[in-house]
Amino acid sequence: MTIILHPRDTTLAELEALWRSDGSVKLAETTYRSVDASAALIAQAAQGNDPVYGVNTGFGKLASVRIAPEDTETLQRNLILSHCCGVGDGLDPRTVRLMMALKLLSLGRGASGVRRAICAQIEAMLAHGVVPVIPEQGSVGASGDLAPLAHMAAVMIGAGEALFDGTRMSGSAALDKAGLSPVVLGPKEGLALINGTQFSTACALVGSVSGWRAVRAAIVTSAMSTDAIMGSTAPLNPAIHALRGHQGQIDVAAAMSGLLAGSVIRESHRAGRFPRAGPLLHPLSAAGDRGRHRHVCASRGAPCRSRRMPSPTTRWLYATPATSCRAVISTPNPWPLPPTRLPWPWPRSAPSPSAVLR
Repeated sequence: MTIILHPRDTTLAELEALWRSDGSVKLAETTYRSVDASAALIAQAAQGNDPVYGVNTGFGKLASVRIAPEDTETLQRNLILSHCCGVGDGLDPRTVRLMMALKLLSLGRGASGVRRAICAQIEAMLAHGVVPVIPEQGSVGASGDLAPLAHMAAVMIGAGEALFDGTRMSGSAALDKAGLSPVVLGPKEGLALINGTQFSTACALVGSVSGWRAVRAAIVTSAMSTDAIMGSTAPLNPAIHALRGHQGQIDVAAAMSGLLAGSVIRESHRAGRFPRAGPLLHPLSAAGDRGRHRHVCASRGAPCRSRRMPSPTTRWLYATPATSCRAVISTPNPWPLPPTRLPWPWPRSAPSPSAVLR
C-alpha cells in the first residue's frame, strides 16, 4: 500500500494507517514545483557573495564565518554527524517511520530549499524498509528535534545505524542491502533535515492514536458490562448528559446507546430484569455440604455436579443444555421469582465490538 502525501491536506487517518502498516509513502507530484523552485533559490544563494545563514556561513557563533562553495557539502555533513548525540534505547520502528513521513510532508511544502533527491531518499528508505535507529533521549538547542532528526539524516548519507529486515547494522550496510545509495547533501539540506519537530510530533500522534483506541475499547467494555448484568440504559438518556453539557460525556453516552440498541438482554430489563426465552433459570437449592450450595440443573432436574457456589445466599443461575452450568447474575437475589428463560444462542443482531475499535 502506498499513501500519497499532500502537504497541508494529509489526514490523521492516513498518518495512523502508515503507523499501523508497513506501507510506503510518496509526495504528490504537484508538490515538486515549489520544491524545485526553493532548491534553485538556495543553489543561487550558495554561489553568491551575500551571506546566507547556514548556506554559505557557519552556524551559531560561527555565523560570521564564510564557507566557500566547494565546502558546502562538508559543512552539511559535519552538521549532521556533530548532532548525532542521542542516548538511550531506540525509538519504536513504527514511530520512526511516522517521523520520516512527517519530515517528508514538511519538505514537500517547498519552503526548505532541498532538492528532489532528498525527498526521494526518504521515500525509498520507507519503501525498502530501511529504518534509522533513533535514540529516545537527547537533543541540542531549541530550534527543533536536532539530535533525533540528525540520526535519521545520518542514515540517509550512509552513516549512523539502521534496522533492515529486523537486524541492526550500519546505515551504509542497510542502504546497500536495500539497493540504495547514500545521498550527498547540498547547501542547507542538512540544516533543513534537522530543523523541525517531527520526532516530537510523531510521539504525540502515537500517544493520541493509542489514547483514543483505549477510549473506544473502554466504551465497548462498558456497553458489554451493562449488557452482561442486564443493566438499564435509562442513564444513557441524551437529555441527562445534555444537561451536564460535557461533550465527551454526551458522545460516550451516545456511543454506548448505539452499541446496546436492539439488545434482547437490554429489553429484558423492562420486564423485571429477566428475558423470556431460553433455558430455565433456577435458584440455588438449600441442599449442599459444608455451607456450599448446589443448584438444580434445568436440563436434568437434579443437582448439577459441574459447579458449586461458595456463597450461601440465593442466586439465579443459567443452566445450559450441556452438562455444565453458567452463572449469569452474580448479585444476591433477595426475593423469590418464578423460573424464567434466557435467549440461547447469543443474538447476532448486536453491533460487533471490533467494528467500534477500528
